[in-house]
Amino acid sequence: MKKLYLFFVLTLGAASSFSQTLFTYGNRSVDKEEFLRAYNKNNTPVPDKEKALREYLDLYIKFKLKVNAALDMKLDTLPQLQYDAQSFRTQIEDGYLSNEKALNNLIAEAFDRSQKDLHVLHFFAPIDPAAKPEDTLKAYKAFTGLSGALSSGRSDYDQLIAEAGTGNVRQSDIGFVTVFSLPYEYENIIYGLGKGQVSKPYRSRNGWHLFKVTEERKAIGRWKVAQILLALPPEQQASGNAALAKKADSLYQLLQKGFDFGLLARQFSDDKLTYGANGELPEFGSGRYQVSFENEVLKFGHDGEIGKPFLTEYGYHILKRISHNPVSSDKNDVSFQFELKQKIMQDARVNIAKDLFVKEVQKQISFKKQGAVSDKELFQSADSLIANLYLETGKEKVYPVANKTIFTFGKTKVTGKEWLDFVKNYKGNAELYHNESNEALLDKFISGITLDYYKKHLEDYNPEFRYQMQEFKDGNVLFEIMERNVWGNAAADTAGLLKHYNANKNKYLWAASADIILFNCINKTASDAARDAVKAGKDWKKVMEESNNGVQADSGRFELSQIPVTIDANTPVGTITETVTNAQDGSAGFAKVIRQYNGGMQRSFDEARGLVINDYQNILEEKWINELKKKYPVKVNEAVFQSLLK
Repeated sequence: MKKLYLFFVLTLGAASSFSQTLFTYGNRSVDKEEFLRAYNKNNTPVPDKEKALREYLDLYIKFKLKVNAALDMKLDTLPQLQYDAQSFRTQIEDGYLSNEKALNNLIAEAFDRSQKDLHVLHFFAPIDPAAKPEDTLKAYKAFTGLSGALSSGRSDYDQLIAEAGTGNVRQSDIGFVTVFSLPYEYENIIYGLGKGQVSKPYRSRNGWHLFKVTEERKAIGRWKVAQILLALPPEQQASGNAALAKKADSLYQLLQKGFDFGLLARQFSDDKLTYGANGELPEFGSGRYQVSFENEVLKFGHDGEIGKPFLTEYGYHILKRISHNPVSSDKNDVSFQFELKQKIMQDARVNIAKDLFVKEVQKQISFKKQGAVSDKELFQSADSLIANLYLETGKEKVYPVANKTIFTFGKTKVTGKEWLDFVKNYKGNAELYHNESNEALLDKFISGITLDYYKKHLEDYNPEFRYQMQEFKDGNVLFEIMERNVWGNAAADTAGLLKHYNANKNKYLWAASADIILFNCINKTASDAARDAVKAGKDWKKVMEESNNGVQADSGRFELSQIPVTIDANTPVGTITETVTNAQDGSAGFAKVIRQYNGGMQRSFDEARGLVINDYQNILEEKWINELKKKYPVKVNEAVFQSLLK
């Protein structure tokens, strides 16, 4: 009964808006929009709409009467209920503190990019922070010329770099990359190029960049391999070492004869990071290792396969494929979408969604800068504060901006003192401060104070959040008052229950039933094993005890229609049914029949107690509802109700 009430509460809306009043109860009212919102949350196609609306209206009126009674009793002020509401708020508020559309766009973008790997060449020239403007312009022109030459199809890279004339251009083969392999700013450039195309010059904080896409391929996914590495000294890395090559081949031959790969890795591998873990490398995807290494991995056709030794600049490698996880191509793959979202939330690109959300919030709360104080004055005060080490509380008041209003939003005024406090605390914390400019700090300050205000006043700006919080609070007080007025009273009134049972014995009859032992197991394998043991004569309690919680069993009398396995009135005593598997969670079970009973037998009071309590609760509740209707008279606006039918 209690679970049914909780389910019902979750489907009831508790909003109020400016609309036509549908009904009043006491001095309170419910409008048409609130009722429709609640009704539509639980709406299913019905042949008789008016009947469905009438029935739901009756339920909603009763719901409101009970909640009103709880509020009059001030149950919403109970410490536990207030704690529950605050805990629930904490759980759900983060879901309302993001730009869901922008985040979904980033997920869709990441999914599209995850479907292909790109082979990329990178050209880079570092920038001297003290470079003169004319030097910066010269570098830009050089990179523009290099971009044009590369776009024409030239691949004599050393000659092109020499012709560029800057003297410090570096060219590197990044190899194949995929989404999240590179910083987002570079990823955006690369995935905007087609095969053979070259980017325009791009300036980062550290230098000038050009990217060229030389190949495209379908995404290869992620790999797990183990390796044995026989390292080469630096002076031999170019030519190799005959003795080491022979040793690598000998180890390979041993592996082909069945020797344990992990054992040989622990004994012979020079990879100090993996030899102790049987040579297993962390799972990796495109761009993690050199192209030559990656190409050897791509040769594998199945898990467990061991490749021939090959040479890289690090030495001779022998690889074993452990597993391969291909990239999902299904946009409806929930687990892959979740994985992408988690990666985005940990990546710099999430700041795009955050920045858009901050701008939306500032519009909603009417954020405004006040003209009395300029950004220049704020920056000068901040610099002076730090330079003069005015760190003691209250010292910043000597600055003219301290008592001036610099921003307003909602019902809040922000003064210069709050800005100076932020600067003092932020720059004074080595873990927080990373030499950001005053402009960056001001943006961070504004974002922080506006988001904090919005978070504390979510109910004022987000109707869905307000509805959800109100529903939870109403459900909480409803549960509390039902426990006090109905559920607790019914369960405790043994005399009343017995009286009701004796007056209605004909309602509490057994249908066709049986004494059975019912087994519920974690899966079909566990169920089949338990079934075989029971069939062999093993005591069912012993089977359960030895299952390590894989088997649960209960004996009792059950109506045949309530049993999850197939037993009818003709099933012989002693029968052990076939295993039945639950398609939803994979659990499985079976039953053993001990005794059969015909339908129509009288239930004793103890056997019927649960049913009697349920019926008695309904009687007490209906009596209480009638009292509430007298205390809070209900009036339905029939004209407004009729408009719901249109």
